[in-house]
Amino acid sequence: MSNLGDLLQSADWKTEKHVPVIEGPEEVKKGEVFKVEVSVGKQIPHPNTTEHHIRFIEVYFLAAGERFPYQLARFELGAHGESVQGPNTSTIFSEPGVSVAFKTEKSGTIMAIAYCNIHGLWKAQKEVQVK
Repeated sequence: MSNLGDLLQSADWKTEKHVPVIEGPEEVKKGEVFKVEVSVGKQIPHPNTTEHHIRFIEVYFLAAGERFPYQLARFELGAHGESVQGPNTSTIFSEPGVSVAFKTEKSGTIMAIAYCNIHGLWKAQKEVQVK
């Protein structure tokens, strides 16, 4: 049996369309709100069809010196072209790009997980320094 952590895949987002891309500042002021954007398929677009899509994106923050990360947000992406007429018959599609704002008094690591309904879980992380 596999551990969940063993199932999290990672790669360079410039060559792999499933990897979450975390965009935000590398340095922030202590206690000041800042915004982080997470997207999937930035360099190579990810398909967004009823059969193949990004189902959710989760964003976490692991503060320096702490044992567990805080879940900042979970975004369910629910529209992938399906309708009552069948698969890929709608003109409504959720795009896998989200943003979250938060503040911290500690440096740490922003982590993102994206789930592709065919290719599983993908992860990325970005360090943030608090000044």
